[in-house]
Amino acid sequence: MGAVIGLLYLAIIVLVIAGFWKVFVKAGHPGWAAIVPIYNVYILLKIAGKPGWWLLLFFIPIVSLVIAILVSIDVAKAFGKGAGFGVGLALLGFVFYPILGFGDAEYQSAPPLN
Repeated sequence: MGAVIGLLYLAIIVLVIAGFWKVFVKAGHPGWAAIVPIYNVYILLKIAGKPGWWLLLFFIPIVSLVIAILVSIDVAKAFGKGAGFGVGLALLGFVFYPILGFGDAEYQSAPPLN
């Protein structure tokens, strides 16, 4: 039973990484950046149209949750999706990133800086 759960867990991880990879490629960034810790967050900020220094905000415990939601909403908007989809990216990324990566959404451009 434990082996089945482990394989299912591994399959979900591979699906999420592949979806993340496809999102990066759709936005014109190298797919390998999706698997490099910290650098992937920096590239995600660029996709969302946020300044690079926001990366520092991800290291502040409570602030990082708010920033993650804001960045996810802007990533969704950059792909022509709504704020609800962005909240889904933040809270259920293992479902929404593969949908965004393998779906028909196209990268339009980063939303303007606020």
